Amino acid sequence: MTMAHALVMAKSPVPGRVKTRLCPPCTPAEAAKIAEAALADTLDAVAACGAGRRIVALDGAPGPWLPPGFEVIPQVDGSFDRRLAAAWTTAGGAGVQIGMDTPQVTPALLDGALASLDDDHAALGLAVDGGWWAIALRRPEPEVFLGIPMSTAGTGAAQRGRLRRLGLSVRMLPVLVDLDTAADLPAVTESGSAIRTAAQARRIGMLPLTPATQ
Repeated sequence: MTMAHALVMAKSPVPGRVKTRLCPPCTPAEAAKIAEAALADTLDAVAACGAGRRIVALDGAPGPWLPPGFEVIPQVDGSFDRRLAAAWTTAGGAGVQIGMDTPQVTPALLDGALASLDDDHAALGLAVDGGWWAIALRRPEPEVFLGIPMSTAGTGAAQRGRLRRLGLSVRMLPVLVDLDTAADLPAVTESGSAIRTAAQARRIGMLPLTPATQ
């Protein structure tokens, strides 16, 4: 599916607007640095996957963290379900969509999600906290998202139920940990794929130093 897209829902990493649940122990500036690193790790994975288009639906302004080769579309105002529906409508066509909370994502995970799509199937990756971290759709429609309660312990289950009610079989992706609080950092970085996130967390003392960085 070479013309499918990989879509990232993201916020510009501005202190006080991102990763506020890291504070404390982080300061707002430190939390923004971790958010920027997580976004950069995420975009690296997207850049290396096989999607034909790479898109960031952005709340805020682009910065030096944005690699070349990405389309940028603005997020609309309103609730997150409305922003998701609008971003998919603007992107158009088949694709996989993630956020900036799973910097441990790999190109292989994204390619696997895209490969699973056909007219009768969607793919969904649940998060440990009850939400979801990825969704892949062949024919996106606003009804996929509108009215789903977002950012709750039941969001993933509600999203899976909605897909099924729309007549789609749901192929499940691996469950990942979202980076929301300081306690999530060890699990998010343990695979070694969230390179920038781990380095930034060590830099500000949120993870222990490795022998190479001591």
